[in-house]
Amino acid sequence: MTVLTFDSSGSWCEATLHPADSDDLVGPAGRPCVVMAHGFGTTRDSGLAPFAAAFVRAGCDVLTFDYRGFGGSEAPVGAPRQDVDHRRHREDYRAALAFVRARPGVDPDRVALWGTSYSGGHVLAVAAEDHRVAAVVSQGAAVDGLAALTGRGKVRRPGAAPRRRTPGKGRALAAAVADDLLRARTGRPPRLVPFVGDEASGALISGSGAVDFEAMTGPTFRNEMCARGIVRIAANRPIRRVSAIRCPTLLVVAEHDEIAPSTSVHDAARRMGEHAEVAAYPCEHFALYAGPVHDEVLAWETAFLLEHLRAVP
Repeated sequence: MTVLTFDSSGSWCEATLHPADSDDLVGPAGRPCVVMAHGFGTTRDSGLAPFAAAFVRAGCDVLTFDYRGFGGSEAPVGAPRQDVDHRRHREDYRAALAFVRARPGVDPDRVALWGTSYSGGHVLAVAAEDHRVAAVVSQGAAVDGLAALTGRGKVRRPGAAPRRRTPGKGRALAAAVADDLLRARTGRPPRLVPFVGDEASGALISGSGAVDFEAMTGPTFRNEMCARGIVRIAANRPIRRVSAIRCPTLLVVAEHDEIAPSTSVHDAARRMGEHAEVAAYPCEHFALYAGPVHDEVLAWETAFLLEHLRAVP
């Protein structure tokens, strides 16, 4: 593995290049490469390793990277750290694509995108505009931020107890957003709120498995975000672009996803038509990273990439 950096709109992103373990997929122009980043404000050292290792064993180079302002990456020009903005995240994916396509030994026409949760939506939006992308894997995808915020389309697991809601959490987050927006206008340090935690923590994400996921995160992850990022979620709607995707795309769906509504992902698949392959599991969002379905998810994703990233004879 090699740690390196690449430029994204005048700031640098830190990344890790994982070279393929074999030459099984080498073609005349080089090896395929899979570009990977995490969801929302999570870092590349937080649960991506099993996925990257599987793709490396299959014969792909893999690039994992941190968004600007997160993990080992530089803060974006004119913005604070820990500021979630889907537009900047997508810029970073585009920059990562350009970076790996220019690397010696990488076949620029066999580069795939992999994303999970928030980045599961980013890879769809990027592939919709970049028809050179060879394949996409999108798991637990946030394809409609407006639906996620309103709770529209969420399918609760049969027999599951109703989610407990801490009174006043919504009001507290709204107050934090208002305070942070004012701080941004007056040049003061940002107001931070936790990403994940239990219901009592006041975290933005407190669904089933959120606390267990926090325990999986790596040393560079900071469980805090600028509150202003919450208002951008409703504008993050890659579902409006997916009909433009032209490459094979695997949509891994957690049917009882309490974070990113599964009905929105199925809607995205219908809009994509023949370009979409759906792998649906009767589980909740965080079970895709670790749990009974994880091994099957990993095997399906690897087989999909092998099928679509083989060199053309």
